[in-house]
Amino acid sequence: MAEGQRIIGIDPGLVDTGYGVVEVSRCSVRLVEAGLVRTTASARLEVRLKEIFDGVLSILSEHLPAAVIVEDLYTSYRHPRTAVLMGHARGVILLAAGARGIEVVSYPPARVKKALTGQGTASKEQIQRMIQVRLGLEEVPEPDHVADALALALCHHNFLTHATYEMSGARQR
Repeated sequence: MAEGQRIIGIDPGLVDTGYGVVEVSRCSVRLVEAGLVRTTASARLEVRLKEIFDGVLSILSEHLPAAVIVEDLYTSYRHPRTAVLMGHARGVILLAAGARGIEVVSYPPARVKKALTGQGTASKEQIQRMIQVRLGLEEVPEPDHVADALALALCHHNFLTHATYEMSGARQR
């Protein structure tokens, strides 16, 4: 892992897409910026997707991350229409990353929760509290889309830290 490398977690939503930019090094992680890409709620789907694409592309251009981290789509949605709509939003995020030549990494929700709390079934509140602690924030991150985006970025940092640790031979017996 390169010193001062940036990674961006992105939580897709058609109304609000959350993002969290962190700068990572071998043993630390620092919040750079977090926020929302907002769409026009009354606009047609294709207009909203273009707003998400443009907003994400702008963030990627400004922060030049090494990777974009998104959550895997899962198939157990109670409302299949939600899965389809989230798939559209996720697709334009992947397109924006591809347009900038940035690697995209996906993690399942349970893995993100486990990486932050040790429990794959952790609550939103537990996740928010761990983000607050890991990033040294005065308050828990809100709204949910921002917290979820930061959780994704921290999960990837965790993965990179462990992969680097294992590759260094530190776990050899």
